[in-house]
Amino acid sequence: MELFDNLILGFSVAFTLTNLSYCFAGVLLGTLVGVLPGLGPTATIAMLLPATFVLPPISALIMLSGIYYGSQYGGSTTAILINLPGESASVVTAIDGYQMARQGRAGTALAAAAIGSFFAGTVATFLIALFGPPLAGIALKFGPAEYFSLMLLGLVASVALAHGSLLKALGMIALGLLLGMVGQDVETGTARYTFGIPELSQGINFVAISMGLFGIAEIIRNLENEHQREVMVSKVTGLMPTRADLRAMVAPILRGTTLGSILGILPGGGSILSSFAAYSLEKKISRTPGRFGKGAIEGVAGPESANNAGAQTSFIPMLTLGIPPTPVMALMVGAMIIKGIQPGPLVMTEQPELFWGLIASMWIGNFFLIVLNLPLIGIWVRLLKVPYHLLYPAILAFCCIGVYSLSNNVFDVYLTVVFSLVGYVLIKLDCEPAPLLLGFILGPMMEENLRRAMLLSRGDPTVFATRPISAVLLVLTALVLLVMISPAIRRKREEAFQEEAG
Repeated sequence: MELFDNLILGFSVAFTLTNLSYCFAGVLLGTLVGVLPGLGPTATIAMLLPATFVLPPISALIMLSGIYYGSQYGGSTTAILINLPGESASVVTAIDGYQMARQGRAGTALAAAAIGSFFAGTVATFLIALFGPPLAGIALKFGPAEYFSLMLLGLVASVALAHGSLLKALGMIALGLLLGMVGQDVETGTARYTFGIPELSQGINFVAISMGLFGIAEIIRNLENEHQREVMVSKVTGLMPTRADLRAMVAPILRGTTLGSILGILPGGGSILSSFAAYSLEKKISRTPGRFGKGAIEGVAGPESANNAGAQTSFIPMLTLGIPPTPVMALMVGAMIIKGIQPGPLVMTEQPELFWGLIASMWIGNFFLIVLNLPLIGIWVRLLKVPYHLLYPAILAFCCIGVYSLSNNVFDVYLTVVFSLVGYVLIKLDCEPAPLLLGFILGPMMEENLRRAMLLSRGDPTVFATRPISAVLLVLTALVLLVMISPAIRRKREEAFQEEAG
């Protein structure tokens, strides 16, 4: 009954004209971001953080969330029509979706992606509403020691699930932690690593580092690799799947939703791991695995359901524990902190209208997306023909204006330029910047909880092992580390990511 009352509260918040408008704007922009290859939700949310300064907190979070799960829908369009995933989670969708388009079944593939995404998004939002309150209740029992151990587990798990070399991922985490220490000491207020630059006394600007690493660095990379995009079809027909198609879709959608909902909660997992795992599962259990890669509708429905479910269940640890499992959730945490909201279990008790309003908006956003994606497919096809070199100058100008408007300080623009160059170098060195951002966000929180725990225990480090919840989390961290260094697991992990990239 309490859940029902909370949902009524959420819909009363989400159904205001203002919040409906921002929800629609978010999912529309998210779809556009997904359709245009090379941007992605991380870069777009980083670019739009300055724009949310003038919005109420709930409206800002509703819009940013819409961009995230909207991009999962839009990414399938380019994957199917031009074999170029608009969003990294749609890489797997391109394998069979593009083959279906070449066979004249682009409409069926797009319909399968849209139906699977809508169902998965709806179920995942229900899971957030169902499991959010119990998890927040458990989190209220956490002290500084438990929070430190939980964040340590999150960082280690994000390294295990990161692409590429484990050593490079660990290096990115360490760099992020170091950058998070720039500024004033949490306890004493002493300046650290500022090199005498007054603008760094309050720490590195979160928007500058995220926009540089994920926004401008991605733009530079995509300009370097710009190539001719050939749209497979100029007009999409046959958007209504046949009964046979619907029968073939049902089981993959259910399996993808279940798998994505579970994997989305894991640190570093999110939508990318979910879509790849769903495709692997469908191929393994199929009686005719030879059809995969040649236009199997299961290869579209399963991964698309999984990546949408994974995208939305990644909100669970962020909203209930204040721990971001993915770079996008790290940006959401940053947006909440900018708005003066401390992410974690207290959000649900102290600001229930924000928590439940955000959840209710996800149902509304998923409805908007099913309406937007299929009827407007002709517009998305035309957008794919716009040359990239015409889009990027406007995006760069928007980035610079947005960063400068934060505090009317040109130093923030210089910082963004520096981190865009750092991000580009990291890309060239095959270093994934996502763990760096997670380390940057979690580093100051970890330091604060570590020092609080040590103060409360009068300097006794055994407090982390003697408190039961903290001890369990540390044991899990040790197990993840052991799994990471296991030769068999490392070999399987490398094979998986190589197959995904291919």
